[in-house]
Amino acid sequence: MDETIGTMLAQVSRLLRRHFDARARGVGVTRPQWQVLSLLSFNEGINQGGLAELLEVEPITLGRMVDRLQDAQLVERRPDPTDRRAWRLFLTDKGQMLLDQLLPCALATYDIALEGIEEQERAVMMTALGRMRANLSRRQTVDVAAVD
Repeated sequence: MDETIGTMLAQVSRLLRRHFDARARGVGVTRPQWQVLSLLSFNEGINQGGLAELLEVEPITLGRMVDRLQDAQLVERRPDPTDRRAWRLFLTDKGQMLLDQLLPCALATYDIALEGIEEQERAVMMTALGRMRANLSRRQTVDVAAVD
């Protein structure tokens, strides 16, 4: 069977996750926890619904994850100033320190994955992947608009 770009991307993604998970276990973090902390670091102040959407999980699922992260003092909920029913999410200092510990795990994983790939090849790959993402994002927006 011929490999497709989709199959190759899925396999590389799975292997990246596996290598990272093995390293992150030493820090005491699961992949879902790391994903929440990582996305939250780039989207501080987001509400739970917005973060659930970014993670592509149900809000109730994220709520449970945030409960555990809050119990571990890695995340804090603050009231939304514009909607008293909503909560905004923020990393705590402890959560940021944990992310800082995970960064070397991520960098080591990337070093392994990119071994033997020259900078120019990396740049071409990132450009192509960026175009693919833009094409699919734009297409998804067009497809959703066509349904309405």
